Amino acid sequence: MVEKQPTRVHLIAGGYPPGQHAGHDMDYARLRLLEKLGQDDSIHTTVGGDYTDIDKWLQPNVSLLITYVAGPFAGEKENEILRDWIDRGGRWLSLHGSSGGQARKQESGNRKMIKHDHHHTMGGFFINHPPIKKFTVDVADTNHVLTQKLPASFDVVDEPYMIELQQPEETNIVLTAALGPDDSPPGFGFEYESDTALQPDGVTRVITYEKKLGDGAVTYISLGHCHTPLTNQPGYFHPNVAEAGVDTSSLRETWKTDAFPQLLENGIEWGRR
Repeated sequence: MVEKQPTRVHLIAGGYPPGQHAGHDMDYARLRLLEKLGQDDSIHTTVGGDYTDIDKWLQPNVSLLITYVAGPFAGEKENEILRDWIDRGGRWLSLHGSSGGQARKQESGNRKMIKHDHHHTMGGFFINHPPIKKFTVDVADTNHVLTQKLPASFDVVDEPYMIELQQPEETNIVLTAALGPDDSPPGFGFEYESDTALQPDGVTRVITYEKKLGDGAVTYISLGHCHTPLTNQPGYFHPNVAEAGVDTSSLRETWKTDAFPQLLENGIEWGRR
């Protein structure tokens, strides 16, 4: 058996303001990710709550950055450090709310997501998500390391993110979902000018992609929402969630599937290559 080389990983898991959950069970997500990383004793992991002082952690010997955040994003200085690290061969496994960040209140009273250089580096930008629902995720690239041991399709109960690709011609789409147009009830979610996340067929949305950047790469996975009664922000759920018998007060359904943990393991393996 080939012995694996030691791997340094930095994990960022946290909400905004610092120390807040921002509508997510950050403790659960952080713990589950650390458990995955801890399955291999050749991996050494450091942990942070946001991108502050990222230069301290993204040293040349760090191979993989994993982010699961709701609110924090890399500012201009931090983004330059992050981009340079990826250019030199680093790999960034960005999860769920990593595609979001700053939201600004509009005259309508609704909030609108603000795009930053962070999103250009990551290759994706969150514009909105309809209510949490049950939907099917389809494998678009069966040959990718991220999709190994995954079924051709699998069901999740999650937030159906609307992700605008920043460099679509340079992006390898790995997982998709036939979610169709935004079916949010009036006043739900974030305001946006046009649905730039819906693919040309009018049905498909990107769930996971990989984007090369210099000698490194970025993978983004929109799945992974989780909350508890204390961290849940009360809101509307799609009727098919109740039909599936899911308890919406404490939601960890995607993490409980066989497919999502396998996808995370594949992501860690991708980051070590």
